[in-house]
Amino acid sequence: MLVHSVTPDATYEFASDVRAGLTKAGQKELPSRYLYDEIGSALFEVISFLPEYGLTRADERLLRRHAREIVERLDAPIAVAELGSGSGKKTRWILEALCRRQRTSYYPIEISPSALAMCERELSDIDAISILGFEHQYLDGLLQVAAQRRQGQQLLVLFLGSTIGNFDRPAGLKFLADVRRILQPGDSLLLGTDLEKSSAELIAAYDDELGVTASFNLNLLARINRELQADFDLEQFEHEAKINRGERSVEMHLRSKQTQTVSVPAAELLVEFQEGETIWTESSHKYSPEEVFQMADHTGFRCEAQWTDDRWPFAESLLIAA
Repeated sequence: MLVHSVTPDATYEFASDVRAGLTKAGQKELPSRYLYDEIGSALFEVISFLPEYGLTRADERLLRRHAREIVERLDAPIAVAELGSGSGKKTRWILEALCRRQRTSYYPIEISPSALAMCERELSDIDAISILGFEHQYLDGLLQVAAQRRQGQQLLVLFLGSTIGNFDRPAGLKFLADVRRILQPGDSLLLGTDLEKSSAELIAAYDDELGVTASFNLNLLARINRELQADFDLEQFEHEAKINRGERSVEMHLRSKQTQTVSVPAAELLVEFQEGETIWTESSHKYSPEEVFQMADHTGFRCEAQWTDDRWPFAESLLIAA
């Protein structure tokens, strides 16, 4: 069952964010959450299978190997909320381990209705599970889940993949602190973080030879065309992945191949691009294993346990609300 909560003003909000981002002084940018419409979500699923992009497979390996141990560290009864569930495929390991000992309520929280529908199809065959999806922003959805928890029930929040890395470090800490304020002492957060690796590995992962990541990035402009009646010529923009060593991140940009003017009628916007000018669409910050312990300490959690993959530097960390 999917709880829809997208307001009639969703298009207005999209247009407002596009206008703000494309008129920003210095560096044009667009919020990364808009990459994940139905087409973008499908393209990201393809990215997760690319040989250059080992993150998703590392995430799944850790969850498959350690799901039982993770669940055994938690006191029942438990409800599960997932921030950004995607297709739900990798979540299966945790839910199956949990459902072997209790009936489990699972609340995926997503802004993509197609991802929520895919998630329900993927996981509905698990015994002893009930699924209630929320088409919400992360914190709004988590507030709704927390409001309906039963007396004595603990909440396990899943924030898998490397979505925390889409925030810059101060914003990431603020987000974790905001999550902690919604939780009660003893609740838990399973946090996925992509770990530091070589620049060559990062560029290969975020600018694959097949061009799937480029299509994923360019789809954002196509979405603006579809939903806001813009006239971006996708042939005149190209995907670019850049390493930001100071921030310990890899950035995705869309570079204008020529001087051009683009109209976005729904945003009441006419925007000029210089040749070589970019739109910054996403960042993915990389961490050290020790940094996750520090992040937990600064945001009202303690890191109970951490598991790292031996083939692609990636960590799953179990944080307990203090």
